[in-house]
Amino acid sequence: MPETQTLSYPMTRGCPFDPPPELTKLREEDPVTRVRLWDGSTPWLVTRYDDVREILLDPRISSDTSRPGYPHPSAATATRRMHFINMDNPDHDRHRRLLTRYFAVKRLEGLRPRIQHIVDELIDQMLAGPTPVDLVEAFALPLPSLVICELLGVPYADRDLFHRTSKTIVSRHATPEEMQAATTELHEYLGDLVESKGVDPGEDVFSRLAVEQLRTGQMSRDEIADMGLLLLVAGHETTANMIALGTLALLRHPEQLAEVRAADDPALIAGTVEELLRYLTIPHLGRRRVALEDVEIGGQTIRAGEGVIVATDVANRDPEVFDEPDRFDVHRNARHHVAFGYGIHQCLGQPLARVELQIVYGTLYRRIPTLALAQPFEEVEFKHEMLAYGVHRLPVTW
Repeated sequence: MPETQTLSYPMTRGCPFDPPPELTKLREEDPVTRVRLWDGSTPWLVTRYDDVREILLDPRISSDTSRPGYPHPSAATATRRMHFINMDNPDHDRHRRLLTRYFAVKRLEGLRPRIQHIVDELIDQMLAGPTPVDLVEAFALPLPSLVICELLGVPYADRDLFHRTSKTIVSRHATPEEMQAATTELHEYLGDLVESKGVDPGEDVFSRLAVEQLRTGQMSRDEIADMGLLLLVAGHETTANMIALGTLALLRHPEQLAEVRAADDPALIAGTVEELLRYLTIPHLGRRRVALEDVEIGGQTIRAGEGVIVATDVANRDPEVFDEPDRFDVHRNARHHVAFGYGIHQCLGQPLARVELQIVYGTLYRRIPTLALAQPFEEVEFKHEMLAYGVHRLPVTW
């Protein structure tokens, strides 16, 4: 594509549930192409499902945000601290292995009764209060926050601090100064928490890291705090957005919502979760990489040092992989979507997200069968400016 025709990225959505129409057109006509970012740089944008998975598997494509050419989403995100998801192997593997046992499917399945209890309590509180109520504030945000706090060992009483700082950390409209301040505040809070766990450990993740890594000198306070910041922010922000946005999507598809509400088959609920993950793909600003060597993908040569953005949202709508991909269908087999990424950086917390979402979608609409949007759909404010897509508020009634 000639330089003068290079499209700006990200693009503007039409339907709030669909990727921008320009992305769909690029996937069909120019699937590996250059786009222009906020800083004038022109990384490659990859939009086809098969190409996206190939890129995410390729060890010649780096996740290291400190490398020249890395396509940062904003000036502020370029200043963020490194986390293990921004590292390449062997450092990435070394950090991830420390956490794998805490996010193993079997262990997280064992949390189902506790998560079900939290869901039921939050719904009880909603039903006992006035309507309308903001579903984000009353349910979608508290649930994953409570769960990740218990898992990590973070006091839920401190939620105002980590909700506030997280909101800045995931905003691409934050200034570098705001990003630095929010990141430092949360990092210092978690560093102090880990140190206290080393003195008086419990059974949570931070306690185990404090005992096994901090006390033995294998990891520093700052390294554990960086790891904890990622786990805490990702552990509640993404799931909260999926709960609220997924509920709105189901309310806009009442016949399928009726099936979900009446379902006594866990497989239908699990399938609904996978279809919502595919259909909504809330990491809507692409997964960012930079080439270490020259790589050919989709007939294009990406040179060493050039940035790459893999657009998983539009890849999840690829008609070569999903029949009628723009149609929401709770009966679709969507398990092979790439909403959690793919390859070595595939989301560590996906088993936890699946358990939480399956319990939510299997409980909320059954407990509140008349749940309805309490404002015109056209007035819902969507999180276009955030790294994770969703809604700012979702007023509901019943």
